Amino acid sequence: MCGIIGYIGDKNAVQIVLDGLRRLEYRGYDSAGIACLSDGRIKTVKCEGKIKDLEQLIKTQNPELLSSQLFLAIGHTRWATHGKPSSLNAHPHCSGGIALVHNGIIENYATLKDELKREGYKFISETDTEVIAHLINKYRANFNLEEAVKQAVKMLKGSYAVVIIEDKEPDKIIGVRMESPLVAGIMDNEKFIASDVSAFLNYCNRVIFLDDGEMIVLRKDNFEVFDINGKEMKKKIQTITWTASMAEKGGYKHFMLKEIHEQPRAIADTIRGRVLPDGSEVVYKELGIRFEELALTRKIYLVACGTSYHACLIGKYMIENIAKTPVETDIASEFRYRNVPFEQDSLFIAITQSGETADTLAALRFAKKSGVKTLAICNVVGSTASREADGVFYTHSGPEIGVASTKAFTTQIVALYLLTLALAKAKGLLVEQSYISFLRNLLMLPRMAEEALKLENRIQQLAKEVYRKPNFLYLGRGLCYPVALEGALKLKEISYIHAEGYAAGEMKHGPIALVEEGFPVVFIVSDDFYLDKTLSNMEEIKARDGFIITISDSKKEKLKKLSDRFIYVEGIHTYLNTVLFSIPLQLLAYHVAVLRGCDVDQPRNLAKSVTVE
Repeated sequence: MCGIIGYIGDKNAVQIVLDGLRRLEYRGYDSAGIACLSDGRIKTVKCEGKIKDLEQLIKTQNPELLSSQLFLAIGHTRWATHGKPSSLNAHPHCSGGIALVHNGIIENYATLKDELKREGYKFISETDTEVIAHLINKYRANFNLEEAVKQAVKMLKGSYAVVIIEDKEPDKIIGVRMESPLVAGIMDNEKFIASDVSAFLNYCNRVIFLDDGEMIVLRKDNFEVFDINGKEMKKKIQTITWTASMAEKGGYKHFMLKEIHEQPRAIADTIRGRVLPDGSEVVYKELGIRFEELALTRKIYLVACGTSYHACLIGKYMIENIAKTPVETDIASEFRYRNVPFEQDSLFIAITQSGETADTLAALRFAKKSGVKTLAICNVVGSTASREADGVFYTHSGPEIGVASTKAFTTQIVALYLLTLALAKAKGLLVEQSYISFLRNLLMLPRMAEEALKLENRIQQLAKEVYRKPNFLYLGRGLCYPVALEGALKLKEISYIHAEGYAAGEMKHGPIALVEEGFPVVFIVSDDFYLDKTLSNMEEIKARDGFIITISDSKKEKLKKLSDRFIYVEGIHTYLNTVLFSIPLQLLAYHVAVLRGCDVDQPRNLAKSVTVE
């Protein structure tokens, strides 16, 4: 997620904004910029790269900004969503005498952009954000700045935290929020606004957290909060007692835990703009591949490494079951050396969080060289995979700081689900009623993920019972099998406990030899065709006095009776339950690792992105 910081007060605003941007670096970003009021005009400086590059650019080209008495400035660290990383796409964006920064995704930006172009507005970036600047400028012709902002945001669909300054009204900063965090810092003669308290906590600990649909007007010596219809809101000023380090993590102890809790938002952002609001249709142009190409696809290759490979396995089940298209899944480090004879009209899909994983890129390049259509499912705009593939589906999960992947994994599943439905529709394999039902189930997923997160206290208690165990076995059938693989991987990579994920039907072909009294076996069980078969596997573990932990959306009494610990997860559908079951497994791995005193965010011997063979 991008970072926002703004300041109005008696100190040098550029220095304070640069300091705030440095404190937001942990969020991950690809470009940065500032806008300030200098000699009665808006001055912007921005560049691709790091804050140190921005600071050097200011020192070289505009040194007066660091020494002059400039009392108003805004800044931004950008994590690209629309448009590659570049100085032109970096924020702030301007229109007339207005400058603004924005976090979030504007779903209807393309429509608004076309309308504004017809009215004569010139666009210099590839971003959705520039639309907001031109909209405010458009309404500014007939309204004051506050009213122009209100009129503009009423036109927006999507998520946004926007902070605005203007040369005609240099005594204020305006901020408005919808589904993207925004917090104001309140002092007697200076005010702050940011996406994250950590940006200004060293200066100010008295804050106001904005709610969705609220707008704040900040002046040096006062502030006002309104809803977007103009009704004044009374907001309580809260005192923050967190340390700066805790603030970076949003009050969470580790980035991994923060990212687990960000999953409802990340899932919503991955869906946003790709499904019509009423759940009636997939928007094909947002999937990275055209309807006609999907209709002709005869075989799909899903290739990835690590956690992303587990998403591939889930995708295989979904695509073959719903879209009736054969799928080959492979680990990239194996695929790249196999000289695969591609079939005609195949689609190669590389899945990679970073877009920089060396083995996955090599496999992608091999596919392209073979003449196969390629698609990347990727989280990082402008990454190598996104540039080299023929098409790209961005997951929009935001920066993932913790080495162990959580929200990147679940948003990859969402991406594959959407592609599956698009493929099935393109091939004429889904009746309209089923198609709409699948999509409306997807729209429920962010809320259901929030419900799954409420299980954390129970998971934490479970972790206390098992964290000293040296070995774990994770079992599942069907779509629950790759979830079992991912659950075992999470546990081993952050707690250093040996854990194996296995297909439950394979249990008698070896793993059952490990089971003895108290041996923990985690079953992932969906209330579907495989339930009764999995119950038989559970009975076999029970007969050997294994300690059974069950994650399930079924309330079947026999399932509960066989379980030593039963965690009920309210489900939606077998395909989407893979996301919901993954959340308690992530939480279990996290709390076990914490109890064992492990470095959760940076486990030994591991790197976030494996850029070498």
